[in-house]
Amino acid sequence: MTIIKTKQPAFHITGETGWINDPNGLIFYNGQYHAFFQHYPYDTKWGPMHWGHVVSDDLTNWKYLPFALKPGDECDKNGCFSGSAIVYNGKLWLMYTGFIENQGGESIRQVQCLAESADGITFKKHGIVIGEELLPSGYAPCDFRDPKVWFFNDFFWCVIAVRKIEGRGRILLYKSKDLLHWDFVNDLFGEDSKGTMIECPDYNEELGYLLSCEQFQPSENGIHLNVHTSRWHIGKIDYSTGKFNEVNRGIVDYGFDMYAPQTVAGKNVLIGWLNMWDRNVPSEKYGFAGMLTIPRSVSVKDGRLYQEPIVNCEKAVKAEVKDRLCDRLTKGVITVKVTNLKDINIKMRSNGVNYTYLTLKDGEWVFDRSNSGEAITGVEKDLDSLNGIRRMPCSNNREITLTIVMDEFSVEIFEDGRALSSTIYPPADADRLEIAVKADSCIYERANVILKA
Repeated sequence: MTIIKTKQPAFHITGETGWINDPNGLIFYNGQYHAFFQHYPYDTKWGPMHWGHVVSDDLTNWKYLPFALKPGDECDKNGCFSGSAIVYNGKLWLMYTGFIENQGGESIRQVQCLAESADGITFKKHGIVIGEELLPSGYAPCDFRDPKVWFFNDFFWCVIAVRKIEGRGRILLYKSKDLLHWDFVNDLFGEDSKGTMIECPDYNEELGYLLSCEQFQPSENGIHLNVHTSRWHIGKIDYSTGKFNEVNRGIVDYGFDMYAPQTVAGKNVLIGWLNMWDRNVPSEKYGFAGMLTIPRSVSVKDGRLYQEPIVNCEKAVKAEVKDRLCDRLTKGVITVKVTNLKDINIKMRSNGVNYTYLTLKDGEWVFDRSNSGEAITGVEKDLDSLNGIRRMPCSNNREITLTIVMDEFSVEIFEDGRALSSTIYPPADADRLEIAVKADSCIYERANVILKA
């Protein structure tokens, strides 16, 4: 199947054509940021997974490189699933899940494989390094995936998502001296997840957090409405016991479209998949489906995960807003700084009929994409989801800084370290921005993204 990409975001990572999902192997190597991702280049639907590959000097402008991994060997004949990267002895190593479908169902096998590169472009596969024989009794070899590897205290460590045969999602810890030979350590939590399966675990030893994705979990009284969501767990791994000591937990993103977040190895930078399972993807007609979020700097403050956008941009407009402000933009970064905020309403990507809406109500940011343009629907049946709404807590500080990053098909909103990310598909003429505000003071700034030819 031949696909031609006719339209694309300006600064979000997509495949050159076709489908992408999870970011993989995020790392800084040989002076550049490397981002790999789950990729099927031959259709705008999910297919046998390859590892797409891009590099960047500034985390905003990305250059395509050849596929890092392609399926077809005995260990990954039906797909090269998600994983991570690490630098060892000057080489770049990828640890990933090989997918072997067999007859489907319980006969599926997911195994952990290794590949190495001396130049960061061409990779040599080493085959299976953690197979079914290293899976403890009672855990399902058909759902065993997404290794995240790091080095600490003279050992390589790896967390892998898995499912109990008669239960739900778990995260297992392994250790190795050489990346090739691994030993099982323990089940990090020792209990089932709330969702049916955990995916894409990510551990940051420096900051002390674990990320995980849960499929088909309950909404927990509306804390999260996506049936597939991403959590943060603040805490540390006790390497002597192989247990994770959790201090606090929450959700990574409050929007419709954020999954499989991963931290750049050695850098406190986070990137996720800016899309969601079980949704239609209107960009298919443009020759691509799926993209990655902008990179976010991450930290841990007050017992929770903080995120701030990273975009290479230059200031273009600064104005004081008395009551209302109008501007025009489809791509860029806006910042609204307010003191003693009483009320605010923001219409983005508006042409009068279509618009994406953000307002403050009862201490929450309320995001509404019901009139954004082409309809996006999913499996969620709650009232907010059916009405195109997502909510995020507002800090209620005396001084509030709201940052909104807009690209051709997306809106990513940040306030007080929280994030709300969603795709939108507005008509081409929807380029107006309208702000109505009541506050003691309000300063509006717009920055243009620096795009390199």
